[in-house]
Amino acid sequence: MEMSLLLSMAGFALAISISPGPVNLVALGSGARYGFLASLRHVVGATLGFILLLLLMGLGLGAALSQWPVASGAVRWGGILFLCYMAWQLVADKGELEEGDGVPPAFWYGALMQWLNPKAWLAASMGMGAYGAVGRSGQMMLFTGIYLVICLCSIACWAYVGSYLQGLLLSPVRLRWFNRAMALLLLLSAAYLMHSP
Repeated sequence: MEMSLLLSMAGFALAISISPGPVNLVALGSGARYGFLASLRHVVGATLGFILLLLLMGLGLGAALSQWPVASGAVRWGGILFLCYMAWQLVADKGELEEGDGVPPAFWYGALMQWLNPKAWLAASMGMGAYGAVGRSGQMMLFTGIYLVICLCSIACWAYVGSYLQGLLLSPVRLRWFNRAMALLLLLSAAYLMHSP
């Protein structure tokens, strides 16, 4: 296999995985609120949730969905509603940092987020369309393996940056403002998805 193809696969995975999106914003917020180690459940769940979606796209899920536009619309609107729900949760949070306060996002929460994230569906569809090579399972598995490592590291970077901010957010007022900023970014993501084709 040519090195240029491997670099292209890795570049695609990095560009999609490291860019801001709902999953990365939750990782950032979780890192800021609960610390890096506690956020790893979300990181691993989101990564494996996406990898499962990517594999299923490579095995024909994308082609099946293109036959049912209603299903694609349901995924899109489900994702938009989920982003709005997460934004509301952040706005409603009082920002009080008592010992044992709250629970970091769980493994399944991260995985579910990917399945309700239209960005993930688009990335999986585009990625498998470009690199999945129908009928060449070896290339599909290689692309999936590369994506697994890069996706895991990318989401973990957001959680790590959040944990770095943790010391700045010890004040309930600062944490409330941080949560509201994260909520606004999630709502902007939802608005973008509402108006995207």
